[in-house]
Amino acid sequence: MIEFKTTPTGILAADRMVKTAQVDLLEAQTVCPGKYIALIAGELSAVSAAIEAVKGAYFEQYIDSFVLGNPPESIFPALYGTTQVENVNALGILETYDVSSIIVAADIAAKTAIVDLIEVRIAKGMCGKSYLVLTGEVAACEAAIAKAKDGVAEGGMYLDSAVIPNPDEQIIRSVL
Repeated sequence: MIEFKTTPTGILAADRMVKTAQVDLLEAQTVCPGKYIALIAGELSAVSAAIEAVKGAYFEQYIDSFVLGNPPESIFPALYGTTQVENVNALGILETYDVSSIIVAADIAAKTAIVDLIEVRIAKGMCGKSYLVLTGEVAACEAAIAKAKDGVAEGGMYLDSAVIPNPDEQIIRSVL
């Protein structure tokens, strides 16, 4: 994924990425507050080449980017709001200042412990901030959130997090 300050540069960069390497454009859109994101998939080398081709070319409008190797399958339903969760023993919530870091945080969390990603909200209606919600056993949620927090704090994008053991049914309904 790559994130830009402006929509014109974001669209230009997305076009260049798909022309540079054999990648699939999964998502390309304007998010709050007028930033532009492009999410691509493909072979690791192709995705890396596409990202590198535009990072330097449009550096004045560039915000952030990442390349994930073998992302957990649970990220995609969480991004699109289609996750089905039956049991909620605990909730873990983490918020960041940008889009890229929340997806990295979701990747870290899902690879750290046995948790289910419920939602990964990317900057829509949040003035550029993003958050994730996950569930699992209390200890798993605590470990996943702690590791994800450490991962995004290095880049200065961490904002806040919490783990709620045994959340009230009303909270569960509002999250699911």
